[in-house]
Amino acid sequence: MTLEQLRIFVAVAEREHVTQAARALSLTQSATSAAITALETRYATKLFNRVGRGIVLTEAGRLFLVEARAVLARASVAEAVLADLAGMKRGSLALAASQTVANYWLPQIIHQYQSLYPGIHVSLEIGNTETVTTSVHEGIADIGFVEGDVDNPALAIRAVAEDDLVLVVGPQHPWARSKPNPFRDFKAQKWVFRERGSGTRSIFEGALRSLGIDLRDIDIALELPSNEAVRTAVEAGAGAAVMSRLVVANSLKAGTLVVADVALSKRKFFALRHKERHLAQAERAFYDVIAG
Repeated sequence: MTLEQLRIFVAVAEREHVTQAARALSLTQSATSAAITALETRYATKLFNRVGRGIVLTEAGRLFLVEARAVLARASVAEAVLADLAGMKRGSLALAASQTVANYWLPQIIHQYQSLYPGIHVSLEIGNTETVTTSVHEGIADIGFVEGDVDNPALAIRAVAEDDLVLVVGPQHPWARSKPNPFRDFKAQKWVFRERGSGTRSIFEGALRSLGIDLRDIDIALELPSNEAVRTAVEAGAGAAVMSRLVVANSLKAGTLVVADVALSKRKFFALRHKERHLAQAERAFYDVIAG
């Protein structure tokens, strides 16, 4: 049974006339009759009685008409939903992002997107690079945003923005006034780190290795699960930390943190999506907003 057969049946039943139904549907009379015959034959049920030169619904035909109309109505609603989705009038988009991206870069992008597409519901899960990668891989999130390196062959990865990393200390710290020697001074310094799995942490660990500094020689005084906790600890004098300039911008302006004279390379923010999942219109539009 097809939707086309149902449409033909309803048209014939409402008019009780094959020729008129065929004309209304822009079909030939033979094609219209064949569709009715196919239904009756397939289900061994008489839907119409031939009375003289006309036709009338049987009891089975009357009962079937109610259901056929209901199915066509649902199909019409489904078509409307697809049309709305294609036109970005409704739908949903699930995002996951690591803390720096989620709290300091992504909100303005989401705001711009929802201004353009108010019918699209956007949800955001916040974690670290590791948990975001898992969410995208498992299909929990449509798009993930991270600042750390990701090695997952199932995911498509693209750079979407750049970010400055800075080494920050409290205003009374010696490094606030004089340039440290990384190889000599870093080993003697107390550090405040993000948790394992954090993109910021993994990038700084890589920088230390490139300087020939063994991570086992670094004194990690505190290991904290959020940017805000790390920033507050450094402001309180707990040690030094490497953070995104986005995270510490207000603290630098207020003078509660100072950037030490240590050159750190820029890092990138990356967007992740599963290679085998269809790129929906809502996702494509989000990338367009990022691109500006």
